[in-house]
Amino acid sequence: MSHARSARGEREELRRHLAVDSDWPRADGRSFHDCRPAFMQTGPTTAASGSAYAEFGKTKVIVSVFGPRESKKAMMYSDTGRLNCNVSYTTFATAIRGQGVDNKEYSAMLHKALEGDLPIIISCASLALADAGIMMYDLVTSVSVSCFGKNIIIDPTSDEEAWQDGSLVVAYMPARKEITQLTLTGEWSDGKITNAVELCMDACSKLCDILRECLKDPSSLASE
Repeated sequence: MSHARSARGEREELRRHLAVDSDWPRADGRSFHDCRPAFMQTGPTTAASGSAYAEFGKTKVIVSVFGPRESKKAMMYSDTGRLNCNVSYTTFATAIRGQGVDNKEYSAMLHKALEGDLPIIISCASLALADAGIMMYDLVTSVSVSCFGKNIIIDPTSDEEAWQDGSLVVAYMPARKEITQLTLTGEWSDGKITNAVELCMDACSKLCDILRECLKDPSSLASE
């Protein structure tokens, strides 16, 4: 019981600091507008047409692209390609094993962003598609922010997301200066939304530079 009170007290302190303080150091040492260190590389899956590896803090993602493949006969003819997405966890990634509802929802959201959510997967998927030689208008990168009172923090952790007043996710094509998707939850003022979107777009542009560096030299590991 005392452990539960202690954990609740720590969360309440975190919530108070994030909502009130101007730039209180976060649990992992970052300031409000600092993203987690990002490491990305192409080619981890040799059997795939293209693949990419991304590591953001403790989150590790591998995206593999297979194809192109012939469409099923039951599908109507189309002169455009179809992108099928599937997201799955490793068996040791979560306490709950197997393909759950979240996995299916994430797959659908990722598909929407590339045509999402899950910023790390979106960015990694874009790099994998480029590695596979798929023609695209631009690389798509994605960043999320959380709102706490008067403050906005970028690239929130799961603990921070549990206490946020609102969230905003932007998927962005920096070279074309186009937002492919914007997802907003919670209560936001117009001014705060504008600031949050600009913050995400700036971070997406920097992340895109990392992706481009990976594509220039596949043998190198790009980091920021």
